[in-house]
Amino acid sequence: MTPSPLRRALLALGLLTLGVGAQAQQAAAWPTKAVKILVGFPAGTSPDLVARTLAEPLSKALGQPVVVENKPGAGGNIAADMVAKATDGHTIGVMINGNLTIAKLLNPKTPYDPAKDLAPISLIGTAPLVLAAPANAPGNTTAEFLAAARSSGDKWSYGSPGIGTVGHIGMELLKARADMAPVHVPYPGYPQVVTAMLGGQIQLSMLPPGLAMAQARAGKVKVLGLTSAGRSTLVPEVPSLAEAGVKDFQLEIWNAVAGPASMPKPVIARLSALFSEISRSPEVRQRLFQQGWQVAGGTSEALALRIKADTATLGKIIRDQAIKVE
Repeated sequence: MTPSPLRRALLALGLLTLGVGAQAQQAAAWPTKAVKILVGFPAGTSPDLVARTLAEPLSKALGQPVVVENKPGAGGNIAADMVAKATDGHTIGVMINGNLTIAKLLNPKTPYDPAKDLAPISLIGTAPLVLAAPANAPGNTTAEFLAAARSSGDKWSYGSPGIGTVGHIGMELLKARADMAPVHVPYPGYPQVVTAMLGGQIQLSMLPPGLAMAQARAGKVKVLGLTSAGRSTLVPEVPSLAEAGVKDFQLEIWNAVAGPASMPKPVIARLSALFSEISRSPEVRQRLFQQGWQVAGGTSEALALRIKADTATLGKIIRDQAIKVE
């Protein structure tokens, strides 16, 4: 006897309910072993500090160990590729803008596609970058320093934590906006960039606020301006580059958690809620602020929208400035 349309609909609804229930049970039972957080930069870098700040409270919330592993290289893309290809169901990553947005645009040979192979989980923190130079850099104002940079042509160099990182793309945008031509020198991470700056190998760089201000307070570097449109609560004493006369310049860095695209949606939803709660807790919020991050938090869907918007913005800079992997 053929079931009536109503009965078929009820059967389908029952199966759907069972499916949703099974997914909820799957998320509740996860994790069944230690969770691994991969970081694409060396120990002591900003993404590494963020990951280690999140690891302990996440472990308490999940009732399983959370282990941070550093897999530096290719501007964080080596670790991102490892996350994309992870099949154990327990590997996620703390990543920067570029890993989740323009990696494939910058280099078609990138072994993963951010849009297809990674699942957004939660935006953690955002910040402007700080244009910095050695303490003995020429000029008493930002405008005077930029004038010196213009007159130096390609005799000056700037450092970044890798080709395609926001520190690199931001400097290329600044070169166009300020009509200067320092040569790019990529390093494994920001600590190496600062070491090179203090050693006189490079003359400028865009650094995360926490790192820049720590060096400035020690009298080792000169801060020249923020990449935000206006001033930031992270470093309210530092003017924006726009205030210094660099027109149409605005750029922000951020870090986020992502997993492989194969990770079940209920697990992603659970992790998204946990990371949002953890990052907004007073203790973690304060630690992230001290590291130079304005806490964001939010859903995986919100992060997906941010990724889409930034891919368009950064992609335009890449095309306009003809940035390529060397």
